[in-house]
Amino acid sequence: MQTSRRRPRPGTPDTAPVYAVWELTRRCDQACAHCGSRAGLPQADELDTAGVLDVVAQLAELGCREVTLIGGEAYLRPDLDEIIQALVQAGVFVSVLTGGRALDEAMVRHLASVGLGQLAVSVDGLQETHERMRRVPGGYALALGALDAGVAAGLPVTANTQINRLNKHQLPEIAQVLHAHGVDCWQVQLTSPMGRAADAPDWLLQPWEVVEVIDALAEIQLRGPSAPGRPPFDIFAGDNIGYFGPNEVVLRSRPGRAPAHWGGCSGGKRVIGLESDGKVKPCLSMPTQDYCTGRLSERSLRQIWEEDPSILACRSQDPGQLWGFCGSCYYGAVCLAGCPSTSTSVLGRRGNNPFCYYRVTELARRGLRERLLRREPASGAPFDHGCFELIEEDLPPGA
Repeated sequence: MQTSRRRPRPGTPDTAPVYAVWELTRRCDQACAHCGSRAGLPQADELDTAGVLDVVAQLAELGCREVTLIGGEAYLRPDLDEIIQALVQAGVFVSVLTGGRALDEAMVRHLASVGLGQLAVSVDGLQETHERMRRVPGGYALALGALDAGVAAGLPVTANTQINRLNKHQLPEIAQVLHAHGVDCWQVQLTSPMGRAADAPDWLLQPWEVVEVIDALAEIQLRGPSAPGRPPFDIFAGDNIGYFGPNEVVLRSRPGRAPAHWGGCSGGKRVIGLESDGKVKPCLSMPTQDYCTGRLSERSLRQIWEEDPSILACRSQDPGQLWGFCGSCYYGAVCLAGCPSTSTSVLGRRGNNPFCYYRVTELARRGLRERLLRREPASGAPFDHGCFELIEEDLPPGA
């Protein structure tokens, strides 16, 4: 994964939206039980081809360097090749993130021929777990087939996995499978209680479980699968995995680059999210009800990026807005409570994130841990969330 594409071009502002995640349609050929957008049917007012191409021009004018196209399933739009070609002609690197159900080699070769630069496929566990989450019998083989199609087309292929209680024990085996299918970069993130995932609270990790997950990922990063002539297997830790434990640098640093650590959310600073009907958010993973006040049918992308209250609030986040444990944390000024989407989806507002390695181990040192208990279900709207109570309790004997 070329992180240089995630930096502003010389001469553009530090807050240029250099990376966009763009939901082209909510139409989907799967009905994943953890889908944050509750994808299935397209929205009634999704942008048509002309509208999408206008947004392409606006993104490029603002300095965007990379776009990941998602859905739903982006390949269900008949104009996907035209959209990719327009982005490439505007100087934007394009990747597609897919569940891969109907993505065959011919389709991938065609998309590569018009400029697709990278293919990412979601693989959420070994076969039984993946198909339980994705709710498509045979979907595991189809997802691995999509990876193979990307390799055959000569594209860099990556994989994405949401980690939860169903698959946390399978991580080393998943890494082996992915590497065998040509994956060198594996992006991982925790399943957050947003969308359909909010309807399955028993799937979600409890805060103390992040320690074993991060330790396992670090072990894979340090001693994971390898093969002659292939780059080292690289784990790309998503924004809601961290923070500041002993494996922070192991999981944040990229091969061949200087050591790195979490430095705060980029949503609204260098990252922008676009929904298929033209709603604009600081990050597509953020709950719409909490972080979206801008829409392209009402204002230009530049106006939204420079004036929208939700985006400006993310851009101006400071340690004084932290609360709970994060409000007095040693790392608060740098971390800023980790992923705001996760804390909002769990506790209703940003600034206090229980899914933190340092926090879990510091509480354990005091003989304590935190447990989440759902108090209110989600509304059933796309990108929605419920409400959880955070309970501090004594650490069980032997834990």
